[in-house]
Amino acid sequence: MDTYFVDVILPLHIHDTYTYRVPQEYNGVIRAGQRVAVQFGNRRLYSAVVRRVHQEAPRYMVKYVLSILDVEPIVEERQMRFWEWLAEYYMCYVGDVMAVALPSAFRLASESSVTIHPDFSGELSDLSANEMRVVQLLSEHPVMSVDDLGRALGLQKMMPLLDSMIERNIVVLEEELRQRFVPRKSSYIALAPEYGEPGRLKELFDTLEAKQSTRKQVDVLMKFMQMSQFGKTAVPKRQLLSATEGAVVSDSALKTLLKHGVLRQEDRVESRLEQGASTARAEDIKLNDEQQAAYDYLSQCDKAVALLHGVTSSGKTEVYIKLIADVVRRGEQVLFLLPEIALTAQIINRLRRYFGDLVGVYHSRFSASQRAEVWGRTMTQDPGQRYQVLLGARSALFLPFRQLGLVIVDEEHDTSYKQYDPSPRYNGRDAAIYLAHLWGARTVLGSATPSIESYFNARQGKYGLCEMKHRYGGLLMPEVLCADMKEEMRRMRCEQGVQPGAGTTHFSPFLLENIQQALDNHEQVILFQNRRGFSLRIECDDCHWIPKCQHCDVSLVYHKATNSLRCHYCGYSIPLPTECPACHGHHLTMKGFGTERIEDDLGILFPKAKVARMDLDTTLQKNRYLEIISDFQDRRIDILVGTQMVTKGLDFDHVSVVGIVSADNMLYFPDFRAYERAFQQMTQVSGRAGRHGHRGKVIIQTFNPYHQAIRNVIDNDYLAMYESQVTDRRVFRYPPYYRLITITMKHRDPDTLNEVADRYARELRGVFATRVVGPEYPSVVRVRGLYLKNIMLRFERTEAIAQAKRIIMEMADKLKSDKHLSSLQIHFDVDPQ
Repeated sequence: MDTYFVDVILPLHIHDTYTYRVPQEYNGVIRAGQRVAVQFGNRRLYSAVVRRVHQEAPRYMVKYVLSILDVEPIVEERQMRFWEWLAEYYMCYVGDVMAVALPSAFRLASESSVTIHPDFSGELSDLSANEMRVVQLLSEHPVMSVDDLGRALGLQKMMPLLDSMIERNIVVLEEELRQRFVPRKSSYIALAPEYGEPGRLKELFDTLEAKQSTRKQVDVLMKFMQMSQFGKTAVPKRQLLSATEGAVVSDSALKTLLKHGVLRQEDRVESRLEQGASTARAEDIKLNDEQQAAYDYLSQCDKAVALLHGVTSSGKTEVYIKLIADVVRRGEQVLFLLPEIALTAQIINRLRRYFGDLVGVYHSRFSASQRAEVWGRTMTQDPGQRYQVLLGARSALFLPFRQLGLVIVDEEHDTSYKQYDPSPRYNGRDAAIYLAHLWGARTVLGSATPSIESYFNARQGKYGLCEMKHRYGGLLMPEVLCADMKEEMRRMRCEQGVQPGAGTTHFSPFLLENIQQALDNHEQVILFQNRRGFSLRIECDDCHWIPKCQHCDVSLVYHKATNSLRCHYCGYSIPLPTECPACHGHHLTMKGFGTERIEDDLGILFPKAKVARMDLDTTLQKNRYLEIISDFQDRRIDILVGTQMVTKGLDFDHVSVVGIVSADNMLYFPDFRAYERAFQQMTQVSGRAGRHGHRGKVIIQTFNPYHQAIRNVIDNDYLAMYESQVTDRRVFRYPPYYRLITITMKHRDPDTLNEVADRYARELRGVFATRVVGPEYPSVVRVRGLYLKNIMLRFERTEAIAQAKRIIMEMADKLKSDKHLSSLQIHFDVDPQ
């Protein structure tokens, strides 16, 4: 009989694939894309994905595949090619990609379980107190996990204790794979088949009488008949047993009817996902002339990628829906990417209105079982069950499409498409373009403020370009005004009588007046501040001491809700001090402000208004962001304060005023993209105003009202911003004219880090010469106890850099092979954002 081997991908940070031998009974059964259980190392078990089945025997002894976990492959060939491209382009391993690509319910790893050794005599006299407790626990619970034993004993490290007991044949440690995804099943009650024929109903009740059935059994049957349309349909068991007009249906009576064969019970797999039927047709959408021109262009564009540059509220979504309808009619699938989970709340309702149950949603806020179910309904061969429109954040790229025909990347400029940790550090927009290329599908990038790179590619002819310059329905763009905070502060210091709230440096009288006017007109307000927390730092007025994180080189942010100082990098937290620990003074002052402070002050300034906040702190709970958006949409909130979450493509009917509380925080960030980012964020949040009805108003508070980025926002002049930026970037060798690779090195010892970083940079310069910049410290030198140093490489746009990436990684591997540098971490970030 032939001998077969498989190359498998393991969800680990390791080179390449590993080869295992296929047991004879699996010959002809095992296929690429299936998950298999394999042993890796001395003890651990993992679920791996089969990449290739072959008969090429390796020159070393290989382990056997332990079992096949799937009847059908769950990963398609194109997906695995996509994984390999991501690993190569973003300088990581394919196992890193697999670890983030598969839903956690599919990434099975072994769990260590402990049992009593069969040869253990039961003698306890030679055991320590903890060992005796382990034996007692295992006598009560024959199998326990290592973690459960540790919790029961109150020990953080169990393995030293267990290793000693294993050596003396007291306990045995075993590994097992545990399936995490279990389909949800519900019990349904149906009429027995022999009683389903016409005229058998009387016979059924005669049978009950002959068997001397109780009144309770008759009541159960009568209720079942009412709910099942006289036995035509099955009824959920929980509904049948639910109380009716105060009377509870007897469970024992139901069991008797099941036992007598009058009724039967069946288990059905139920969806964990929301369902919704379509209520409208995409064909009925009436496009205006500009939308129709955009639709016609995108439908016929001969470029694989097209950029739709449309101002806020120009009606891009209606164009998307028309394009989606064309693809769905062909029986193909659509991937619709959004940068933020919060945006799915509104857009999914609009898509389901036209496509109903064909729409599936996939993002990280779903449970592991929900994500596994979406995965299955994306790849199923049953057209009636298959999702054709997949909506989600960047993780939706990894879904197992059957026939992808169109990829839409909405708000394509957004930094949320970039994954920073863990590896792979990919850009969802760029990865989506390559995924579409694998399928021969078209890609549409949409934004009111396109990234410099995308607009450059469109201007150069690499992408198609379509522009929508007017708001839908003839609405005017919002009026953008500046509040000069320097002048406001000078005036407030000079004047004696100032209006309430004007003494605070974060609200100008001009902004407060417009907020009050909007509230008086029963309209809504959005305030944008790109800092969360109450106060950005606490400072002693006497000695200027500032509390800092023990693990990161940053000051702690004060959060009033918890009355604590917190690090936004590692989560380190301490209570608010009552005195300065350096000089024991009591003059501690709060400096700066975040969204929590704004929310608090608004409650004082506008006591009758309903104020809510949307930032990372308020949206941690599952679906909390949906509740906030829904409340604002339904006008249960008057003023919404938020970080960049509120700048995205949200669509509200009654927002008349948008306030950008502190524009300067964005303008002076130490990054070559700061100008572009500031323009994008201010323009996007401005676009939330006046989307329906009369013209909206935007107020930008700044100490530099004549900054070029602010003037571009006021004039809504994207092209002027673009032209100034590409000129600077050509001179200083930045994208889109150059490609960047940033190498971040981390170590606990700063001296070791400096020495190693210098050595690595010298080696890189020996190959890449002046393309190497650094090493240098980033703006935050230490994070989570690790010191950081960055090295950057610049390559001209026309250069092929695949070979350069391999050289860079080989040099890094050689560096880390030094046993004295085992704790050194090296991260690669291609096309950093």
